[in-house]
Amino acid sequence: MSERDDFLNELRATFPPARLLLHPAALAPYEFDALSAFQQRPIAVVIPETQDEVVAAVKACHRFAVPFVSRGSGTSLSGGALPVKEGIVIALNRLNRIVRLDLEQRIAVVEPGVINLDITRAVQHAGLLYAPDPSSQPICTIGGNVAFNSGGAHCLKYGMTSNHVLGLKVVLPNGELAEFGSDSVESVDADWVGLFVGSEGLFGIAVEITVRLLPRPETYKTILAAYRSLEAAGDAVSRVISTGLLPGALEIMDNLSIQAAHVAVKPGYPLDAAALLIVELEGERSQVDAEWEQLEKVIRDSNAYEIKIARNEEERLKIWKGRKSSFSAVGRLSPDYIVQDGVVPRGKLGQALKEIEGISARYGLRVANVFHAGDGNLHPLILFDSSKPGEFERAEQISSDIIDLCIRLGGSITGEHGVGVEKREYMPRQFSEIDMASMWHLRTTIDPQTIANRGKVFPVGEAPALTQIGMHPLEKQGVISRM
Repeated sequence: MSERDDFLNELRATFPPARLLLHPAALAPYEFDALSAFQQRPIAVVIPETQDEVVAAVKACHRFAVPFVSRGSGTSLSGGALPVKEGIVIALNRLNRIVRLDLEQRIAVVEPGVINLDITRAVQHAGLLYAPDPSSQPICTIGGNVAFNSGGAHCLKYGMTSNHVLGLKVVLPNGELAEFGSDSVESVDADWVGLFVGSEGLFGIAVEITVRLLPRPETYKTILAAYRSLEAAGDAVSRVISTGLLPGALEIMDNLSIQAAHVAVKPGYPLDAAALLIVELEGERSQVDAEWEQLEKVIRDSNAYEIKIARNEEERLKIWKGRKSSFSAVGRLSPDYIVQDGVVPRGKLGQALKEIEGISARYGLRVANVFHAGDGNLHPLILFDSSKPGEFERAEQISSDIIDLCIRLGGSITGEHGVGVEKREYMPRQFSEIDMASMWHLRTTIDPQTIANRGKVFPVGEAPALTQIGMHPLEKQGVISRM
């Protein structure tokens, strides 16, 4: 009997046949995530229903040195949930219980398979909400949000997932359970929660997550402004921020995404606009009313040629429906597209958008832009047809040029989609050799076998050069010691 057979038999001792998938047809849906350009068939998929079953699966992987990847709804756009060669997938969708709600303390304890929007649905009767709102909010899971530190349209005001996670129960790569953080926003311990959130599965699997809830705003006011150029819309964002206003959301859509949203959900956008800016104020009514006068003046002075103000909740939701559907709606314009994710300083948004237009023209492929303008988080969608020779390669080169642009302007290679497999080769472009070695040192200290989501984040090939000689560079300098 082979070692693989021994490993699979150990899984069979925990998982019944219906929750241990081995047949190629059953494995096929797990071969890729939302970045379908990358595909890999796992040797098995396990579907735990309890935290103990997650522990059992990870312990088996550790014992046999089999790599694993945890997966929720598979909405990752960076290949973060791509299976590992000769590894397994631990599918967490059935760990979908809201374990505890404390409405007085405004916290919720949830399992990783809970859908993001379901937390708000569970507490809205008490006038509360869970603030992070990715575009995939109706289907993405909290476990995935934690892995990639997801944001959303309202992250300008409320922050990313890391700003809303208070505590974690985690299965480490050796199968041990660890608890980080607490029910409180105050902590005197090391920020292990901050370390884990956004680690893309390299440090283990969160099986219980404590999140904070916020009061639902008393009122909203939403304005939509149309511009003749993307650069003008980007400059308008800088104008709004420079006033000292802190809107709940600041979003930009270009003409391609406007056209796609029109066909998909008919939100009533001006179809001739080169760009739309959506700005939303929210909070106490007196505060919003006072800020509204200032915001309206800034928008009218920003060379917008058309302005629409949502007169009621129905019109507000219609505006947001167009924005929230934009990623999927762009699929109506092209048989294939790459969703990129980079960040530039807000003051350089106009320049970045102008340069992206130039990159698009140079390669002869269309690029749709829809993004979180408030924090400079770009989401260019590069449209191509994989059936046409050379188009995928050109699309990949556009993606690379946009990443280089973000770095050159002082930004980052990712805002919320993560590095995954898509951007791992770009890591050394942004980070120094010592930075890379430090990250690798931390990764291998927690997971010496590198079985947790192997092949993600770090470039393919050997470990960072400075770690190959057996000593971390900061150890040489006496800054750190071997843990």
